[in-house]
Parts: sequence; structure tokens; C-alpha cells
Amino acid sequence: MSTRPASLLDQLKSWPLALLPHQLLSRLVRSMTRWRMSGFKNLLIKLFIRHFRVNMDDAEARGAEAYSDFNHFFTRALKADTRPFPDDPRSIVSPVDGHVSQAGDIIAERLIQAKGRDYSLAALLGGDAEQLARFRNGKFATLYLSPRDYHRIHMPCPGRLLETTYIPGRLFSVAAHTTRAIPGLFARNERLVCLFETPAGPMALIMVGAIFVSCMETVWSGIVNPRMAMSLQKTVIDQSGSQAVELQRGEEMGRFNMGSTVILLYGPDLIVWDDSLQAGQPVQLGQIIAHPAITTR
Repeated sequence: MSTRPASLLDQLKSWPLALLPHQLLSRLVRSMTRWRMSGFKNLLIKLFIRHFRVNMDDAEARGAEAYSDFNHFFTRALKADTRPFPDDPRSIVSPVDGHVSQAGDIIAERLIQAKGRDYSLAALLGGDAEQLARFRNGKFATLYLSPRDYHRIHMPCPGRLLETTYIPGRLFSVAAHTTRAIPGLFARNERLVCLFETPAGPMALIMVGAIFVSCMETVWSGIVNPRMAMSLQKTVIDQSGSQAVELQRGEEMGRFNMGSTVILLYGPDLIVWDDSLQAGQPVQLGQIIAHPAITTR
């Protein structure tokens, strides 16, 4: 959440992170979160629940002993029917549990990162001219997942996957103080751009990596970037064969193996954000966040 300008304290907390070996640290943490020594993983899970005040009431399994390792706990499933979806099938819903960092209009090719700080749509999309044309002057919403949140990502509306673009980058924290302090943060961090065709036109769902988080996963391809690839990788999905991916609203599309941020993009004049979608406000999976515009097909 980023509702005030960066302070000196924000700068002091954020910029030392630039000196850290982000990818190496993230890979070490990734390995540790998969250790299956019962004493270690149970203690780690219990300490994490206590420190971050994780609400386990909605979890399918509540006890630390039920999870094979820390990552299994972190990507825990919810009990059925804990996140009801609206009756109106046209409504666009939050794909995650979290908080609204920022949401609104894309002004030409600029998005708001935090109060008094914006960044480039072209940079966010890895310089892809076709995608830039789809979302110029469109809509965006940035949703932050804290460590205590549910970390699976679901479809905000029905969609057919057209392509994915993996964009390598740094792994700065995406906490509020860093979004206020570090220019172009979301366009500098590692990310995966998933382009869908939906009833509301083109939609990009962007998974943004962060420190200790460089392990994103999708339901159609599994773990993204398991070997620290350092080049942009674009994959166009074959729509005619078995590789086609169509997901309904509410279906799981991916997960973070630690916490991070999701950015949604829609084209111009196709949707209207709900009045409740304000910076700093909590959101839950299935909550209405947008409605089709009158001109929507």
C-alpha cells in the first residue's frame, strides 16, 4: 500500500537492498522453504503464523503438521466456499487476497506506482509494442500480497491465454516503503506478463517477483524461471492444439511461492473500476472490483 510520499526513513530502509545479491538470496530461501525435517518446518510455520498473525481459520489444513514443508504451508489451499463469488457473471473480481496499492487510469503510457511517483507502461511490458498499444490509456490495478495473505492467484474473469512474457529483473521488496522510495520498481523487478482475451477485451495479469520470491508458478507450465534465466522469454500459445488454455472466473491460474504483487491491465473504455477499489483498502478473492463498461462486447 502506498498512500503517502516517500520519507527519509523509506529511503534508508529501501536503498540498501540494492546492494544485496537478490537472486542468490532468493534461491537460498527457496531451497530452505522446501526442507522437510519435521521439527524445523513445524517450528518455522508456527513462528511465521504467530509473527505475521496469519488467519488459519479459512485454510483447508490448520496445523503445521499437516504441511510437508514451509512452501506447502505458504501456498496453502482455502476451504471450499470461503471466498464466494458474485452472482453476476459479468462482474470482474479480485484475483487475490491482499490490499490495493494503486488503481485507476493509465494516462497515455504512465501508471501510478505511489503518491507522487509514476512509471512507464512500456517498461512494465518489456517494450512489447503490440501489448503497449492494447493497454495505452486503459485501466490498471496493483494488488499487494503481504506475507500473511493467501498466495494463490485466480482468474478475475473468464479468459483465453494468448501469450506469456517472462521479463528478468531485480528482486526488490514490494512493501509499501519500497514502492514509495524506488523509481520504476514494478518495471525493474522480475515479472511474468500473462495476456488473456476476455469478455472485457484484452487483459494482462502480471505477476511481479520480489526479494525471496523469485519462484512464480502457473497452472499451465509450472514453475517459472527455475534456473535464473536472464533473458526475456516470450511464449505464444497454440490456440488450435492441446496447448490451448481457457480458464473460467475463479479458477486458479498461478501462485507465488512467497509473497508479492499482481498488476491487472485492461484496455481503454472497456471496464469501470468499482468505487471500493481505493489505495490502501483490503481486497479478498472473489470481491467485485470492476464492472463492464457500456461499450463492452
